[in-house]
Amino acid sequence: MPAAMRTRTYMMIEYNDDYWMRQALTLALRAQEEGEVPVGALLVLDNQVIGEGWNRPIGRHDPTAHAEIMALRQGGAVLQNYRLLNATLYVTLEPCVMCAGAMVHSRIRRLVYGASDEKTGAAGSLVDILRHPGMNHQVDITAGVLAEECAATLSNFFRLRREQQKALKQAQRAAKPQD
Repeated sequence: MPAAMRTRTYMMIEYNDDYWMRQALTLALRAQEEGEVPVGALLVLDNQVIGEGWNRPIGRHDPTAHAEIMALRQGGAVLQNYRLLNATLYVTLEPCVMCAGAMVHSRIRRLVYGASDEKTGAAGSLVDILRHPGMNHQVDITAGVLAEECAATLSNFFRLRREQQKALKQAQRAAKPQD
């Protein structure tokens, strides 16, 4: 058999933004299980995950332990470089100013996010750190990937939290001795 016929060619599967965002949603659920705001992030380079994270500021007692920061840190460790050139960060919620600043410094190529954050979003909703002309690096942005699913995850979390707070207050009132 000729050598050319013995050589096997394997097709690389090219995953799309929806696929990676679904993986980020799975990470968001890990945050929720830990009592954290359900935000998940994946850092992808050359079709491979090099970093992942979910919100952990409460459990880690660390205000910087956002999903995006955790994924960027892991990616830097994997590459042994803080510059994450050509990487794409997938995150379920539009990043805050701190996370957007870290993305600029890490030199990621692209951000893909799900739900917009009108109150603190730094990728165009409130401010746009990532494409600001005065910055030394701009990040390409794709917004709204699986936005409804991402927003529903957050809405359900906060609805449940409000219900739990209400039940706790009712239980505390019921436990108070009557005058």
